[in-house]
Amino acid sequence: MAQTPFDLFSIDHLLTEEDRAIRDTVRTYVDKSVKPHVADWYETGRIPAKELAKELGSLGVLGMHLEGYGCAGTTATAYGLACLELEAGDSGLRSLVSVQGSLAMYAIWKWGSEDQKQEWLPRMAAGEAIGCFGLTEPDFGSNPAGMRTRARRDASGDWILTGNKMWITNGSVADVAVVWAQTDEGEDGKGVRGFVVPTDTPGFSAPAIKHKLSLRASVTSELVLDNVRLPDSAAFPDVRGLRGPLSCLNEARFGIVFGALGAARDCLETAIDYAAGRDIFDKPLSAYQITQTKLADMTLELGKGMLLAVQLGRLKDEGLLRPEQISLGKLNNVREAIAIARECRTVLGAAGITLEFPIMRHANNLESVLTYEGTSEVHQLIIGQALTGQAAYR
Repeated sequence: MAQTPFDLFSIDHLLTEEDRAIRDTVRTYVDKSVKPHVADWYETGRIPAKELAKELGSLGVLGMHLEGYGCAGTTATAYGLACLELEAGDSGLRSLVSVQGSLAMYAIWKWGSEDQKQEWLPRMAAGEAIGCFGLTEPDFGSNPAGMRTRARRDASGDWILTGNKMWITNGSVADVAVVWAQTDEGEDGKGVRGFVVPTDTPGFSAPAIKHKLSLRASVTSELVLDNVRLPDSAAFPDVRGLRGPLSCLNEARFGIVFGALGAARDCLETAIDYAAGRDIFDKPLSAYQITQTKLADMTLELGKGMLLAVQLGRLKDEGLLRPEQISLGKLNNVREAIAIARECRTVLGAAGITLEFPIMRHANNLESVLTYEGTSEVHQLIIGQALTGQAAYR
């Protein structure tokens, strides 16, 4: 009897009953409500983000690993498994959830005032309000310390924000943006602070980025801040410097560790099914040694990635997970997911390039996942610093 890739590793044995129940619930939703439509969303470059946000809110996955304010309060491992199932549908869907819960909501939950939390988190958890996270700029991605977006106080005590953010998921459909900006607070005359910016504030706009060849079933935007005036209460009260935004990036990277495996698993399962039904020279493609060696090697890398993800999830649940360990997971699992997607495409031959099958869509999406929340090179250097004590990127 044929086994699935994760069956060979007995992954379910490592999961709790609650983990499996949450995973299965999200998988059922993706199979019924996402997979039948996502190829069309990808082809047209449109996604019903607001409708999906409400469905995902009802499902309980928005900010699911946070406590209180309408959030489910699940384990980190369960959140990771949900990300895996969402990305098995499409990386754009998982990105919507990650940016909502692990960037925008987490930033407010971790660093916001009680008023900010009460105003935004319950609505965001329900999917009634969508959030985005403004850190990356046109000229500053891997080096956020160089950001040019500025926040200055005027005579009234209000903050005035000016600048641009780039490659912002959910930007043009968001109701609230968490924006990080340089201020003149700090010993050297600079100090990064975070602001909660309602997107209907005068001077704020979010033009969509078009003509993408990756993450087409996802909203990606520029944020333009043209003298956006905010009251002092819009600023995060206590956090200063890059500690605030980097803590949020670690949350999002954790979800990617699991999420990328969802795309890889969907590609591999598609390839296994296709090979079984495709006859070449009077026998199934799956009966050839070269096909079986491809499937075996891909299953090995997928399973190893999953064992790493579960280990990191358990460490996070115990409060023991370190940033460099998240880098291990993000670097390995995204890199291997892309390799699996490309190899699966060869199993399908010419059929692999069409949207009739999900493989090329996943492969294109993973090119973006490889870059965002820290490029592979950045994560290599984070790991290198942990091993040597030397910061090669400074």
